[in-house]
Amino acid sequence: MAAPSPGPREVLAPSPEAGCRAAPLTSGRRGLLWRLRDKQTRLGLFEIGPGHELHQLTCMMQAGLWAATQVSMDHPPTGPPTEEDFSEVLTQVHEGFELGTLAGPAFAWLRHSLGLAEEDYQATLGPGGPYLQFLSTSKSKASFFLSHDQRFFLKTQRRREVRALLAHLPRYVQHLQRHPHSLLARLLGVHSLRVARGKKVGEAEARGPGQRGRLEGEILSSLTPYPRPQKFFIIMQSVFYPAGRISERYDIKGCEVSRWVEPAPEGSPLVLVLKDLNFQGKTINLGPQRSWLLHQIQLDTAFLRELNVLDYSLLMAFQRLHEDERGPGSSLIFRTARSVRGVQSPEEPGSQNRRLLPDSPNALHILDGPEQRYFLGLVDLATVYGLRKRLEHLWKTLRYPGRTFSTVSPARYARRLCQWVEAHTE
Repeated sequence: MAAPSPGPREVLAPSPEAGCRAAPLTSGRRGLLWRLRDKQTRLGLFEIGPGHELHQLTCMMQAGLWAATQVSMDHPPTGPPTEEDFSEVLTQVHEGFELGTLAGPAFAWLRHSLGLAEEDYQATLGPGGPYLQFLSTSKSKASFFLSHDQRFFLKTQRRREVRALLAHLPRYVQHLQRHPHSLLARLLGVHSLRVARGKKVGEAEARGPGQRGRLEGEILSSLTPYPRPQKFFIIMQSVFYPAGRISERYDIKGCEVSRWVEPAPEGSPLVLVLKDLNFQGKTINLGPQRSWLLHQIQLDTAFLRELNVLDYSLLMAFQRLHEDERGPGSSLIFRTARSVRGVQSPEEPGSQNRRLLPDSPNALHILDGPEQRYFLGLVDLATVYGLRKRLEHLWKTLRYPGRTFSTVSPARYARRLCQWVEAHTE
């Protein structure tokens, strides 16, 4: 990053117990009917409850995120992020672990610009409901989680990936300001987690009511002289939301090596994200929206090429439109929405982007064709084409002669993915 860090801050976090009590009060959707409907849409996902190997980890994440969001609620952004905001590091000390919030003011401003209420963000990611796990088809060793309503996606990251994300964050924010309907995944937060050595992870949520009165600004010297290594994780809006009625999911890189997933047996409740070779013979039928998509993906991949980034994926999902959602009489089609060039007139349906679901919290990655609704988003934006990837490219060139694989130069990667979208849309 261009500016040096103003220095990390270390504070005592407020009790996560307060978050547990606050969650049901922050949104009218948290009632019984919402929870019953919510559970029905979790087909093939698994609640991370007591006894799950990741339960203690997710308890810490929930308690830490509740306290971290409280800071941004107490100190809301007053304007666009400054250089200091992009480099700020806040460490909150809990019983048994520390949670770091990286570039917290910048992400708070970004969430605000997306119309995401901090109270809703806190209630959804906090201790109010269990995180969900799904069986990822990724070859990485990362852990993947969804919030209980499937609205937010959490993923563990390597240190070097976090470093790249933060270095690119100012330009990423600028790109989203310039292109409000960019296909880039909306990154909402980057955090670090360090567990005290010798502590049971479950103790992280056990702070008693008597501890809540301590000042948040109290400076602590250290959690423990021998802390465990840091874990890093990111939070972003899920591309596949709202998840109801989604029939197929794909992760596309525009190549063939290691790009096949064995589909789940018919009738299986498993939710699998398929890959390029699974998509053979299929087409995305967008009608008049095709030209918008081709233009936007060119803009977004050109931006990623400038950042020297590769190995990102185009996530896609299909959802059959209901009869009242099709055709020129649909209320979705004639809603005015910002497109590539900004706000368009409702008298210009050809240039207007008719893909918004106005009553849904996440409507950024939804595009309607004549028969299907498509969920589209570019994810995994943190792999830089450095020495490690250049050597991997040479090795794969020898290992897979004449075949296409993911590790190529950013310019070739961007061009190839654009060509894939052009060839598979009509």
